[in-house]
Amino acid sequence: MPQTQKQNVTVSLSTQVIHKAKILAAKRSTSISGMLAQQIELLVSDDEAQQRAAASAIARMERGLRLGGGRLPSREDLHAR
Repeated sequence: MPQTQKQNVTVSLSTQVIHKAKILAAKRSTSISGMLAQQIELLVSDDEAQQRAAASAIARMERGLRLGGGRLPSREDLHAR
C-alpha cells in the first residue's frame, strides 16, 4: 500500500479542553493528534458519501420513474365532441 504524505496542523484549544482530551486519549490508547485525525477523516469521508448520495439522487430524479401507462391523449382528443 502506498504511503500517504502527512502534514501538521496547528489547533488552539482551551487548557481545560486539552486536559480532558488527554484523559480521553489515554482511555482510548491514542493521542489527541490521533483522535483529531480520526475525527477529521470521518467528517471528510461522511461528506464525500453525502455528496455521492446527493449526486445519485439527482441523477435518479432527472431520469424519472417509469410508472407504466401509455401516451397521454392530445388536448384535441380530450376536447373532441
